[in-house]
Amino acid sequence: MKPSFQTNFVYLLILVAILAMVFLNFNNANAISEISINELASRIQAGQVSKIVEDDNALTIVTIDQQEFTSTKESNSTLVEQLIQYGVTAEDLQSSTLSIQIKQPGLWTSLLSLLSYLLPFIFIAIAFFFIFRQAQGSNNSAMAFGKSRARMFSGDKPKVTFADVAGVDEAKEELQEVVEFLREPQKFISLGARIPKGVLLVGPPGGGKTLLAKAVSGEAGVPFFSISGSEFVEMFVGVGASRVRDLFDQAKKHSPCIVFIDEIDAVGRHRGAGLGGSHDEREQTLNQMLVEMDGFDTDTNVIIMAATNRPDILDPALMRPGRFDRRVVLDRPDVRGREAILKVHVRGKPIAKDVDLSVLAKGTPGFVGADIENLVNEAAILAARHNKKIIDQTDFEEAIERVIAGPQRKSRLIHEDEKRIIAYHEAGHAIVIASLPEADLVHKISIISRGMAAGYTIALPDDDHSLTSRKKIMAEMTGLLGGRAAEELIFNDITSGASNDIENVTKLARKMVTRLGMSADLGPMVYGQKDELVFLGREIGEQRDYSEAVAEKIDVEVQKLVEQAYVNAKNILKKYRKQLEAVATKLLEVETLSKAEFEAIFPPPVDKNNGGIPQLANA
Repeated sequence: MKPSFQTNFVYLLILVAILAMVFLNFNNANAISEISINELASRIQAGQVSKIVEDDNALTIVTIDQQEFTSTKESNSTLVEQLIQYGVTAEDLQSSTLSIQIKQPGLWTSLLSLLSYLLPFIFIAIAFFFIFRQAQGSNNSAMAFGKSRARMFSGDKPKVTFADVAGVDEAKEELQEVVEFLREPQKFISLGARIPKGVLLVGPPGGGKTLLAKAVSGEAGVPFFSISGSEFVEMFVGVGASRVRDLFDQAKKHSPCIVFIDEIDAVGRHRGAGLGGSHDEREQTLNQMLVEMDGFDTDTNVIIMAATNRPDILDPALMRPGRFDRRVVLDRPDVRGREAILKVHVRGKPIAKDVDLSVLAKGTPGFVGADIENLVNEAAILAARHNKKIIDQTDFEEAIERVIAGPQRKSRLIHEDEKRIIAYHEAGHAIVIASLPEADLVHKISIISRGMAAGYTIALPDDDHSLTSRKKIMAEMTGLLGGRAAEELIFNDITSGASNDIENVTKLARKMVTRLGMSADLGPMVYGQKDELVFLGREIGEQRDYSEAVAEKIDVEVQKLVEQAYVNAKNILKKYRKQLEAVATKLLEVETLSKAEFEAIFPPPVDKNNGGIPQLANA
């Protein structure tokens, strides 16, 4: 019985009860006046009554002068017997002026009368029914506590295919084998081949791991079970292991299929790391998962896919051959990959003809698929906000800046003196970056506040590079210190506006010395063992494996690198002071300068060195 039907049935019973009570009391509500049975007997003896109508126990009396009264007799005897008891003689009842009529009870009256007696018992029966049903539901819930909560998606009508995934061509090639195995398993089995039982997708957040797993299911046209690693872990011991068993039982029943476990690091973390030791609930769940995965035969046609951005903390037993024996890395897409992702996300949207996706791809280094999807959505929102019918290039460029730095804060009131400092600060960044051959190209300068920044200078590379040279890092540090150097040069004072620049410069200098071996004095060595999240870009802690004397040398070397970059920035600004003032004046006038407008004021004095990539040295 459905809950809605139960509710309607209860309401119907209540309505019937109310109608019954109203109907039963209807006659009493309309009665003119009521007399007792002994008064009725006295009126009959006096010859004042002409007609008596008996309807069950209700009496309607009509007198000689046509007055109407009502009365009620007792139910344990007849009307005649009761009247005789009150002194009425047989001659009085046989008088020609008196008529006694006995009315037969109607069907509805009988039913309602019966219902009025049965209604309390009906309500009690219904109450017991709901109580027992609730208890049964609780019992079912308790029995289902150890059942898997995986959601199954049918592969009959795939919503996601490889055509919806872009920027990860190598990963798609790796997973194409999985699709072929699910489509034609006999092709591999006949040759004695075994498809990897487990495929681990590794990459940064938003890189498309879940989307790629759905695409594999859509291409193969098989059922797709999706569950999060955290859904296995419960407070009660043994529940997680029970859910693992149930999940794999369901997968075997729907074979061939794909089981996708998102964020598997929630349950696949290295054993022995918790306070509970081997009796920890999470570890029992992992043990059950290891047993289930290793128990598969080659003809089960069930493939386990999992996603994580913490591969460094997974248990080694989970990664051994026979379980998750294939690792597919989804790295951040390059410029061509970003352009392909943009083409996927602009599909079906009204885009202006002047939109150049290659330019947008170059302007979004480091973006993953989720960032690009958000970028396209922001551009569509901006176009709708301005009542446009299509999305043009300016909407996309504004969306990029919103994603990187946040929305504009046009309502923020800035004092004219502070605005002048901000203009020279950002102009200092731009002049220094444009003067260094290893630095990136200045793309945009603005003194309009965005997010927490009072102003910003955007410098973008011409192409993506996987290697970074020492000169490139030094150029980046010099460009970051250009704002502080401009403040000191123009105002003979410094402000707190460069705090974030100084923090980034210090991190870069320390990384050069301790991690990249770029210090001439300390040599090509790594100092300190760091625990860091590979794809999340965060450091958990550091274990020092060097002496205090070496620590002092590291501090001296870091200070030397930062000082070298700062001196270089000041020298550049002294050389191009007139251009610095011209750029700052223009910024105070228009607030934002594009790449072409900036280069019209300050043409780059050097040719860019292809992203700082080292060139062949002369023999």
